[in-house]
Amino acid sequence: MYRGNAVGVVVPAYNEARFVGGVVDTLPAFVDRAYVVDDRSTDGTWEMIQRHAARANERAAEPVVAAADGGTSLDGRVVPIRHPVNRGRGAAVKTGYERALADGMDIVVVMDGDGQMDPDIMPAIIDPVVDGDADYTVGDRLAARDTRRGMPPWRLFGNLLLSGLTRIASGYWHIRDPQNGYTAISADALSELDFDRLYDQYGFLNDLLVHLNVAEKRVATVPMHARYGDEESGIRYSTFVPGLSFLLLRDFLWRLRVRYLDGGVHPVAVLYALGVMSVLAGVLRLVGGVVSKSKDRPGRQSLTGLLVGFGSLGGAMVLDSRENERLRVEAEPSTSFERGPSNGAQPSSRVDGADESDESDERSEKEFDRVSDGREIVGGGS
Repeated sequence: MYRGNAVGVVVPAYNEARFVGGVVDTLPAFVDRAYVVDDRSTDGTWEMIQRHAARANERAAEPVVAAADGGTSLDGRVVPIRHPVNRGRGAAVKTGYERALADGMDIVVVMDGDGQMDPDIMPAIIDPVVDGDADYTVGDRLAARDTRRGMPPWRLFGNLLLSGLTRIASGYWHIRDPQNGYTAISADALSELDFDRLYDQYGFLNDLLVHLNVAEKRVATVPMHARYGDEESGIRYSTFVPGLSFLLLRDFLWRLRVRYLDGGVHPVAVLYALGVMSVLAGVLRLVGGVVSKSKDRPGRQSLTGLLVGFGSLGGAMVLDSRENERLRVEAEPSTSFERGPSNGAQPSSRVDGADESDESDERSEKEFDRVSDGREIVGGGS
């Protein structure tokens, strides 16, 4: 319990055998239950989850009980869940969310299984929700210049690009780091979401923000330091950025319709429509004049159209930002953020508490079939 609230933690994991055990071992003591979801990894992730979950549950002195379907389920502090097929990070988070709601958790935190998220700052992530100031919080690795130093340059560039697109699509103009998976959400806000409509892949975080805005939920950002080691990102930006851009365009149009058209025509929708049409008209005039080599000098008309278009788009964004100002929450940073990044903050390739026998077991695990040994719990994501 944390300040009278039951706290659940969802840990999505895919091919994180080197790190996921350390994440389970270092969960804060106030966490009531953790849902570690293996998205059908191809390495030893599932075996590592089971092993560390069993240890955690032994320490918590919770029994293992038989499930009604003849399988087994852990009633302990750590619940291992495995998808029967690989479905994506978003699907893994949704599976954990559903289990947390079913178990009556008041606040649900998400921590990735790659060891990048500092468990010591979890209170700072949770506090805005506990205090009633926000419905959802997201960590912000870009809050200060020194927090960006631990982020690889290509990742930083992709983050900044997607941040801008997500701001426009979601209406949360204060969000700097939408790709950050360290989040917390209240059970009340979570229960209002339609899980079937949420994206199953890496764009889940961006898609979720749009859905939260349509539901008019308050979102807080919590400054934190970037923490990278020798883990490898599962994101391929060459396909991820175009795919997510299309998703955000679709989400943006849906949000405009629900927020600014369903109850009558709003100036935000009018300005966005005028801006897009004016820009397109200006570009078409300019291209048409160049191709036809017209002597009518279409340059001035094209420039006027572009200026009107960009001015309208800018006005729409400003007005949209003001409309969503009441949903903006800036949370206090944790004490560790104020102290600065720790030299030992990088995740280790060897999980906490592992000894030589553990490493030997892990090598052995990689030699046998990864199919469930009968203790597998199939998560029921949407």
